[in-house]
Amino acid sequence: MGSKDDSYYVEKSLIELYAIINYTKGLSFEEFISDIKTIDATMFRLQQMIEHINQLSEDFKKKYEHIPWGDIVGFRNGIVHEYGATDYTTVYEVISKDIYELKELFESCLESK
Repeated sequence: MGSKDDSYYVEKSLIELYAIINYTKGLSFEEFISDIKTIDATMFRLQQMIEHINQLSEDFKKKYEHIPWGDIVGFRNGIVHEYGATDYTTVYEVISKDIYELKELFESCLESK
């Protein structure tokens, strides 16, 4: 098996982002919070995505410093360590807006390689 480089982890992160978009596209906040399976699947994918991001090299993160790496990891820490107290309003804001921006940023990282 070959070594895993930054492109590998960006691609893995994009897979997670595509899944989240697929699970939640067009859902209202009420629909999102009323479906525990969608919440669980979305939260799992968010955690997985951020685990992949944590594997990116410091050089990569410096090259793409316009991506808010600290905010992304901070969000992950909040959902992992406080899952029972997670504010789903914040999660919904992330999945209905920020996810799309992050997807575009990651796609542009792969295109510029």
